[in-house]
Amino acid sequence: MKQRVFLTALLAIFLTIPLVSCKKKSAESESVAIPVLPDENCDIAIIGAGGAGLVAATEAASKGAKVIVLEKMSIVGGNSNFSTGGISASYTKEQARLHIDDSPDLFYDDTMKGGYYLNDPSLVHTLVDKSPAIVDWLQSDLIGADLTDVGIFGGATKKRIHRPKGGEAIGEHLIPLLHKAAEKNGADIRLNNKAIDILNEGGKASGVKVSTKEGEYTLHAKALIIATGGFGANPEMIQLYNPSLVGFGTTNHAGATGDAFKMVEKFDAALVQMTQIQTHPTVAKGTNCMITEAVSGNGAILVNQYGERFVNEMETRDVISASILSQPGKTAFLVFDDGIRKSLKAIENYAKKGLLIEGSDISSLAEKMRIPIRALQKTIEDYNRYVVEKNDEVFHRQHPALTVS
Repeated sequence: MKQRVFLTALLAIFLTIPLVSCKKKSAESESVAIPVLPDENCDIAIIGAGGAGLVAATEAASKGAKVIVLEKMSIVGGNSNFSTGGISASYTKEQARLHIDDSPDLFYDDTMKGGYYLNDPSLVHTLVDKSPAIVDWLQSDLIGADLTDVGIFGGATKKRIHRPKGGEAIGEHLIPLLHKAAEKNGADIRLNNKAIDILNEGGKASGVKVSTKEGEYTLHAKALIIATGGFGANPEMIQLYNPSLVGFGTTNHAGATGDAFKMVEKFDAALVQMTQIQTHPTVAKGTNCMITEAVSGNGAILVNQYGERFVNEMETRDVISASILSQPGKTAFLVFDDGIRKSLKAIENYAKKGLLIEGSDISSLAEKMRIPIRALQKTIEDYNRYVVEKNDEVFHRQHPALTVS
């Protein structure tokens, strides 16, 4: 029986940005008094209930601190809700169990190289050196995460992306666990509570001014953690810091508007590398659905409208993005088979959303893709040979994982 082949058309970079319209308030609405609610106090105030905020809240609350988390949106998770990749870590127990020969030095070198050595070495060392402990913490009884599946992504020389069994999307798995753990340990998570200003007492942050539907209140805190994420959903800030990205869209959630950057100006905070805005290369055409790099990592290949490969699929995001944008129509297809599909649960979500083009063989697939049949057949035959010979003689992909047939 012939093996079925699946693929999806992916738009490398968004071509439009959703603009935010701002209506002027009427004089009448501006004159309405905002109710002032009673002041409150806590040990630690955390602005933002995404992945970072929930981790901080859980750890602090589990140590006995009175923690209040302020989240302007109506749900927790932020961009972490949509993460389909995993936790990048090296020299972990899971790697050892799977006999993956990795080291902190390799992780450091890969990360520095991927950032073209613009990275802050001390921060990269923190990321690398603490990564095994992060995986252990997430898998501890405190959280209970499953990070037993370890895969490879672009820019890495070893398998070090830790994710749930079967390649399940990490965000959907992790955020509910973190939310539950934070509240179980006593953190007070307040949705629809927007931080509008940070209190400044002698150059030290001492609390937050908060806006809610019921009015405004002041939250005094001994310590403040800002975990508000980036500004990917704020086209004005993107244009300010990197005008070359004007016209690009975003997969960021609506709350990623960079509010905190303005609030920390009074503290003379140092903002670094603000122009280094990353784009994700694989997004389903006509949607804001980001396709995880795990699809390529598990063995999929990228082909253009001529049915030809044009890049090493395991390159860094910027290289793949630029390569896709240089192709006809600025699009590409990810081609994979049943084996890859079964290896990654995230693909089933793409199937449910109608993002896959399916064929019983290469000919039928190429016809549905509207690309040359013979070209696609040759591309796949060549790739299969590279897999067998363990030598991608054209693009030098180091990890051609599964054979597409």
